[in-house]
Amino acid sequence: MARVSIIGTGFSGLSAACFAAKAGHDVTVFEKNATIGGRARMYEAEGFKFDMGPSWYWMPDVFEDFFAEFGKKSADYYELIQLDPGFQMIFNPADVVKIPANETELYAAFENIEAGSSVALKKFLKEAEVKYTIGMKKFVFKPSYSWLEYINFDILKGAMSLQMFSSVSSSVRSYFKDERLIALMEFPVLFLGATAGKIPALYTMMNYSALVQGTWYPKGGMHQLITAMETLARSLGVTIYTNTAVSKIEVSGGRATALETSAGRVETDGVIASADYHHVEQHLLEAPYRNYTENYWEAKTFAPSCLIYYLGINKKLKGLLHHNLFFDADLEVHAAEIYTRPKWPEHPLFYTCCPSKTDETVAPEGMENVFILIPIATGLTDTDALRERYFNGVIQRMENYCGESFAENIVYKKTYCINDFVADYNAYKGNAYGLANTLLQTAVLKPSLKNKKVANLFYTGQLTVPGPGVPPALISGQVAAKELIRELTKKSAL
Repeated sequence: MARVSIIGTGFSGLSAACFAAKAGHDVTVFEKNATIGGRARMYEAEGFKFDMGPSWYWMPDVFEDFFAEFGKKSADYYELIQLDPGFQMIFNPADVVKIPANETELYAAFENIEAGSSVALKKFLKEAEVKYTIGMKKFVFKPSYSWLEYINFDILKGAMSLQMFSSVSSSVRSYFKDERLIALMEFPVLFLGATAGKIPALYTMMNYSALVQGTWYPKGGMHQLITAMETLARSLGVTIYTNTAVSKIEVSGGRATALETSAGRVETDGVIASADYHHVEQHLLEAPYRNYTENYWEAKTFAPSCLIYYLGINKKLKGLLHHNLFFDADLEVHAAEIYTRPKWPEHPLFYTCCPSKTDETVAPEGMENVFILIPIATGLTDTDALRERYFNGVIQRMENYCGESFAENIVYKKTYCINDFVADYNAYKGNAYGLANTLLQTAVLKPSLKNKKVANLFYTGQLTVPGPGVPPALISGQVAAKELIRELTKKSAL
């Protein structure tokens, strides 16, 4: 039994902890914050329960596959509710597109917007399903040390179907002409770190999950998944320490031998870093043991950061669903202000989550729990004045859509932005979603899962393979754990 140390309790860290413990190792997880979950922490105030980060439960099969590895299923830990409509896109108060859960109703909704689009949608989704099956069942489980990992019959056979060298935008526009349908089909990649014109068409597989598998919600909030993973981890013998920051990874003889933490020095036989990759390299490791230089990180293309508002409102709001996408602005201009010419956006698109429409446990009776997110570029100057300026703008647009005033009904408000991502997660440039999933930052071209100079140190999470998002984080933890287990087994055999 080896001593495995894991830094961070986000999805990837807890996933890695579970797999390492299942293999029989003595696993300890260190979390710098007071509560676990990383970006998926729960924040409670005045009777409101806010998911601080992830709010979309897509790719339900990935979660079921994770729990199945331990003889469990999600229903052992939380209740899943399918949302119907799954979400809505608001182009203006009179032009709202709702996405029904029922397949027949979905095709009818498309046909009502663009004649012939239901036939195009069936073909598009069939193509997206192939990508999903190959991408999520084969590609994402590769540690991506070498392109040779991808050379086998099944993957080569499906490679042409993946459309790695064409873009999401070109794929979508080959099927649909109405700008509303184009926006709908392109929006799932908005947070992957580039415009739809630069994201490989492989990622239209996300449309398959959104439109066919559906949009789900774990009652009590997304943090229920963190609670479930914690329960599973502890049942496997994992020890979790909160309020315990790691300040150094000690290396001797080409191996990590100990962690220096705020609670003291801890000897170890292997390390998986689920904390921000750049922070681990630049601040926890001495220079000779780093994979990458500061210049390497500076040259990377990052997915967005975001400006978030957590609001408690003492009345029910009209017109909102659980998930609401305000597309009453120019997507191309906003995308350019994130990716091409990074700046605070002039007139941003934004997302509003209102889980109290589905779940009475997240807000006091008769009130609404509202989460508003504006995607922004990383590395911007973050001030209270800017946060307030954008808050007033989005509230006015929401009031215009809802047809009622509610600013005076806000009884709780908390803001969260770049400075907070840096303070809470040591996030490089305040990034919220990791690296952009561009072609030149895919698979082997991402920061390596393995430290090339320290044999028993591995990385996991959104800055390495397979990439950003909750399902990829679960898979990243699994892959990192299996690679460390392989290394520990090799070492013990010597």
